[in-house]
Amino acid sequence: MSRTQGSKGSKGGKGKPKKKDLAAEAFEEGLRLVRANRALAAIGFSTCRRDDCYHTPNSGLVRVDSNGVLHVHPTRRAEPAEWAWAIAHCIIHLGFGHVPAASKLRDQPDGPALAARCAVVNRFLLGFPIGITPEDLPAAYPGGDEDQLAARWRRDGIPPLYERCGTAGGEPDQLLVPWDTWQGGKAPDWQLNFANALTRTVAMAMDVAGGRRASMRGGPTRLQPWERALSWFVSSYPLLGGIAAGITLVADAELARAHGISVAAVDTGAAEIYVNPLRQLDDEEWRFVLAHEMLHAALRHSDRCGVRDPFLFNIAADYVINGWLCEMDVGRMPEGLLYDPELKDLSAEEVYDRIAGDLRRMRRLATLRGKGVGDILGGPLGSPRDYVDLDEFYRRGLARGLDLHQQYERGFLPGGLVEEIRALSHPPLPWDAQLARWFDEFVPRPEPVRSYARPSRRQSSTPDIPRAGHYFPPEEIARCTFGVVLDTSGSMDRGLLGKALGAIASYAEARDVPAARVVFCDAAPHDAGYVSVTDIAGRVRVHGRGGTVLQPGIDLLHRADDFPRGAPILIITDGWCDVLRVRREHAYLIPQNARLPFTARGPVFRVR
Repeated sequence: MSRTQGSKGSKGGKGKPKKKDLAAEAFEEGLRLVRANRALAAIGFSTCRRDDCYHTPNSGLVRVDSNGVLHVHPTRRAEPAEWAWAIAHCIIHLGFGHVPAASKLRDQPDGPALAARCAVVNRFLLGFPIGITPEDLPAAYPGGDEDQLAARWRRDGIPPLYERCGTAGGEPDQLLVPWDTWQGGKAPDWQLNFANALTRTVAMAMDVAGGRRASMRGGPTRLQPWERALSWFVSSYPLLGGIAAGITLVADAELARAHGISVAAVDTGAAEIYVNPLRQLDDEEWRFVLAHEMLHAALRHSDRCGVRDPFLFNIAADYVINGWLCEMDVGRMPEGLLYDPELKDLSAEEVYDRIAGDLRRMRRLATLRGKGVGDILGGPLGSPRDYVDLDEFYRRGLARGLDLHQQYERGFLPGGLVEEIRALSHPPLPWDAQLARWFDEFVPRPEPVRSYARPSRRQSSTPDIPRAGHYFPPEEIARCTFGVVLDTSGSMDRGLLGKALGAIASYAEARDVPAARVVFCDAAPHDAGYVSVTDIAGRVRVHGRGGTVLQPGIDLLHRADDFPRGAPILIITDGWCDVLRVRREHAYLIPQNARLPFTARGPVFRVR
């Protein structure tokens, strides 16, 4: 009996496998591609693919209504990427507010408005690609928003290129319908939902780029509390968000220990905040700490200090900033920080004037860096493992010891010793500044003289009043010069030549020196004569590239009748030269690590 029934069933077709719906499979795959985009999936749309739906387009793929429903043609076949593009087109209509939800019936948009909205959506999809754009659509769209385009096309007519840019064929792909009251609740704001979704997507992309997330799909990586605090400012606190985006956090326990950083410190010039990772603070406290340091940097407290005591001005600024942050309710102030409600509404300068009279007590106060030291640094901190030479070690030790001695007022020091230590603490002048001082001392500036033999030009307006004019005597101009002996041997570095000649030309021109006597030396001297200072660096042709013998060039200047006896000589060499004897004022320009083969009697400027 069962066999007979089975044979009958096979004849009736009940046992045949169900035929695949290729159109439905392609649509579902396109829908999956759209839902993979977080910004589009967050809008909350729904789909309708019923055969009896009277909103379904007759010739196109999909139409959207103001209830957020996408009415899909049930039998139309298309590739999944084409479905994805069409579905995204309709969802963006919702996101752009083209079909807003409302509780009452409204007039449908006219043809120019429909075409303009589709053109704006397609223009957006060119930079926000989802699926594949149909080949029959234009590759570019006019500028302006939908209202501007609609007004233009109502006046001039819709261009044929943009008449069929929607997803419903020749029919409108946007439909305004009343909000379904049976759904309950308030009508959704599709435009606001899309804006929030885009914001979240961009924030996630920034987190991935900054290393705070493993990927757009993966969960967030584990952040340290100070990193979470900095991210909070970027995403949730606009006042300091822009500053936080450009700040670099340096969390190094060894660095903090070596430089005595208890909690945090800031270097305003390098835009770096140094935090002690061993300090246990919660997220709210780290927000307060980072906001404190960012305000130090943003308000330029290091530059506003002026001639005031740096530590006391740091203390005054701490009182002001902590009062502001407590008033603004940014984070939570850690214990032990400086706060006084009586100093409310005072500037840092006014607070400084109040506390400057009690130096003994104020120097015992603590900043975020620690007790007795300011958290506003004068420069970026180097690695504590960097090696220093003995000179740097001794100078740093003396300077630190003097600061501690004066801070705690431990006895008296001779004034001469204090001056010596202060002199050692200042870094040496760079070579170009030393060269400028040398020019000021030994290269005279031509001074004009006044003479009634040359009347002033102003005398023509008042001929009855004699006025003396200014002029430069020829002997005065000839006296204002100097000589340059230039080593042009094969060992000379062109970078050294460029730096040295450029500095010489700039300083000579600043002192109104008309020309300099230039001698090139390698195996033999080449006298270039007097060269304008503006031509020394740019248009001087360097002769020779042989050996290095400089003494003949110096002797040439000694014997020259047209070279003033009091004019100094600059000798530019790499140090691989003969022993020189110079019988007038002179100076040497050599590379940083070079050495002269003799004891120099004139100053030596080391070019870096």
